[in-house]
Amino acid sequence: MSDPTGSTARPDPTDHSGPSEPAGPQRRSGLRDPAAAARGLGAGVLILETVVLLLAIQPIRVLGGELSGVAIAVVCGLALAAVVLAGLMRRPWAWHAGTALQVLVVAAGLLHWSLAVVGVIFGAVWLYAGHVRRTILS
Repeated sequence: MSDPTGSTARPDPTDHSGPSEPAGPQRRSGLRDPAAAARGLGAGVLILETVVLLLAIQPIRVLGGELSGVAIAVVCGLALAAVVLAGLMRRPWAWHAGTALQVLVVAAGLLHWSLAVVGVIFGAVWLYAGHVRRTILS
């Protein structure tokens, strides 16, 4: 290329900056829609927790003793709440409600020890999902 003064412009061989970056905010995560990915992660954790809670009914029924009916009702209620929250992950309060659900599952361990184990495991998974959410949305 030549400019109006007649000199030819050549690229600088020492320039290693690469192609210019497009204008606009940079996405740290590289995802097209990080908010949707975070919602999907939260919903996936809650659905997986629902499956595990429902699968826990049989051991509670067999090993639960006198509280087995109450514990089964609590498990069904917690599973229903997890499914509802999975569908409401677009709401800004849903992540806080999911945290409250994890606390309730751990507290349900007072009815049967297996619920406390499920609550601790999924509480840790929920904390990790929250960490991933904060990372990809920052």
